[in-house]
Amino acid sequence: MKTQAIPAPVTSGPAANQAQRMQTLRLRVLEAHRVLFDSGLTTLTWGNVSQVDREAGLIAIKPSGVRYQDLTPETIVVVDLEGNKVAGELRPSSDTPTHAALYRAFAGVQGIAHNHSSYATMFCQAEAEIPCLGTTHADLFHGPVPVTRQLTPLEVESGYEVNTGLVIVERFRSLDPAAMPGVLVAGHAPFTWGKDAMAAVEAMITLEEVAKLAWGTLSLRPTTPPLAGHIVAKHYSRKHGPKAYYGQC
Repeated sequence: MKTQAIPAPVTSGPAANQAQRMQTLRLRVLEAHRVLFDSGLTTLTWGNVSQVDREAGLIAIKPSGVRYQDLTPETIVVVDLEGNKVAGELRPSSDTPTHAALYRAFAGVQGIAHNHSSYATMFCQAEAEIPCLGTTHADLFHGPVPVTRQLTPLEVESGYEVNTGLVIVERFRSLDPAAMPGVLVAGHAPFTWGKDAMAAVEAMITLEEVAKLAWGTLSLRPTTPPLAGHIVAKHYSRKHGPKAYYGQC
């Protein structure tokens, strides 16, 4: 998987600007896939990452069934916000309708990652939320990571991937996607999101770690209570929102 510098446009005008925006999206999504692959959380061709350019109405996403090692800027597929292919010779990920549904519903989300990492997927298969048991979890997820319901037979038959997205949106009717940048799809696998593709991948890596910590903690002590709410709030606010002070300005 090779990356390259973002090229300068050689022409001007709307068409050249569109081409440049597509190339920028492709390169950023390619780099996010490289980081996900290097994390060791992927198996075979499972999973995908995307990023949206809302002004241009474009989404760049992994092609379906292509190995991470074989990805190049040219293989990254560009679609519109309805999931229709705009650029690229390969078919986009089969999960493209899910990504598009989430972008349409969650205005603040700019990047989405999907994976079948072991521990997070075990919680999906158990249809169990990941409880917030410690500060590692609270640093990114403000509360337990939610799990969706399973899709109905009609939802599977009428549009499995788009309805997967709609079931996620349904689960977030009373939740803030910014404060909870991830979800467990019952019987399937997790999705995470963020301000761009790289942030979505970082959320996926974090989700897998907190799932592993929760699984181990509950194995040692099944009656472990959730972390106290005031500690959850403190650790989340240290990194997010107007009172954040973690890291450098």
